[in-house]
Amino acid sequence: MSAKLQSQGRVCLLPLIAILLSIASCTTEQKNIKRVSLVGTGASFPAPLYERWLSDYNQQNPNIEINYQAIGSSAGVQQLIDGTVDFAASDVGITKEQAAKIKRGVIALPITAGSIVLAYNLTPVAQQSPQPQVNVPTALRLPRQVYVDIFLGKITNWNHPKIGAANPGVSLPDLPIQVVNRTDGSGTTSVFTQHLSTISPEWKSKVGAGKSVAWRVGIGGKGNEGVTALIQQIPGAIGYVEYIYAKQNKLSVAALENKSGNYITPTPESVAQTLEAVKLPGDNLIAFITDPTGAQSYPIVTYSWLLTYHQYPNRVKAQALKNFVNWAVIDGQKSSLELGYIPLSKKVVLQVQSAVKKIAE
Repeated sequence: MSAKLQSQGRVCLLPLIAILLSIASCTTEQKNIKRVSLVGTGASFPAPLYERWLSDYNQQNPNIEINYQAIGSSAGVQQLIDGTVDFAASDVGITKEQAAKIKRGVIALPITAGSIVLAYNLTPVAQQSPQPQVNVPTALRLPRQVYVDIFLGKITNWNHPKIGAANPGVSLPDLPIQVVNRTDGSGTTSVFTQHLSTISPEWKSKVGAGKSVAWRVGIGGKGNEGVTALIQQIPGAIGYVEYIYAKQNKLSVAALENKSGNYITPTPESVAQTLEAVKLPGDNLIAFITDPTGAQSYPIVTYSWLLTYHQYPNRVKAQALKNFVNWAVIDGQKSSLELGYIPLSKKVVLQVQSAVKKIAE
């Protein structure tokens, strides 16, 4: 009887021992997982969202450390070409000429989207004037030709009749307009100047479009944050920034006249309507819409792309980056609206997930 009980005891212990060994094995595997560090640089447009993502992702995956530095789209793409980073970010994707310089190949992934706004500073004027200006709204209406002429240096004062005509009943200050633009190579600049070139033959012939252009007027700041700071500091200033920078710093933004003749403020709904008209080609997922036709579409909208290599010498890094991107297009999108970005549509998410599979294949 004693021998039988001993035998049963051994049988009962075997599953328990197996479970304990399994737990010990998992614990050992977790301890043996090497820390992975990824480095990226590029556009300042998505930087606030990247900052949130990288913090949230690291909390869930403490062995994965991802660092991102906002230095502008041009510099980010160049560092990807030079091979000094693991990934880059650009608000204009990457050109075929640039991609041809990358021997390891490149994959462009639309990772978020948002609007470029014209932010301005008239509040200090109302506070400091001996006879305060009244009824200056936080969303002045700016006709298409008016904001083109402001950046061409043809409209130089806030009480110009053309601005007044679009804003009846508004007391506009007799104040010089101080244009603020970007000094660094910028995807935000490229998107903004592409729009201006599309709606104005004069702008196209005199200035044109690009990440860097020869501005006709104004002072420059580095990055969206630099432009934002100057707008805050200078009464009468107006400049173009990504929406989240205006939102975080409580800057007034203009309602812009779209192709249908309607004045549209940047909202999730108006920006999403514009994005619906953007068809991303299957080969590189890069496309733009420089002058949307939707009646309620906000006119200056762009995706922002995360650029990865096709091949990575370190397959652990490649897998870590793939895991992060897949997390960003699902869980990460939940932070988008809160920060002023537009979540990717289900169709675009599927396109990105398909493209991510090509990394390191």
